[in-house]
Amino acid sequence: MGNFLLGSYSARLDKSGRLKIPEKFRAAIEERYGKDLFVTSLSDDAVHIYPLPVWITLTGITQEGVNQFNQSVQSFQVRVSHMGSVNQIDLKGRVLISPQLRQKIQLDGEVEVLGINNHLQVWNKERLVKTIESKPLTTEDWEAIARLSPRGRNE
Repeated sequence: MGNFLLGSYSARLDKSGRLKIPEKFRAAIEERYGKDLFVTSLSDDAVHIYPLPVWITLTGITQEGVNQFNQSVQSFQVRVSHMGSVNQIDLKGRVLISPQLRQKIQLDGEVEVLGINNHLQVWNKERLVKTIESKPLTTEDWEAIARLSPRGRNE
């Protein structure tokens, strides 16, 4: 259970755009995956920080040749590569977030770092609160989530 990235922590970007990864998240990432990370944005709402082995597993299907010619796969690769970079957790537990990503996501100073099972999301605090408030979970959302769970599929 210690390797899951769960919860939320406030953090701060330094003047160079480095994020000090909250200690519990950093320890879990390094213990299970090492220090290499892929930092990108998938949604333009948040920065997504994936341990590199997780990212490679998630996108590994694109290495099978024919998928390289799929327009959706190409568009995805262009988007995440344009916004993304491979980084490493430094000796002080920090990771650099590029100026391009910081500007796009409006990150400056205080941020919120969310653990989303196997990766992190870094949010502008105001944007996160507005997003949660403007898109509350509906009954239909809860039902869809229940159907995705192993228990929901068996019942």
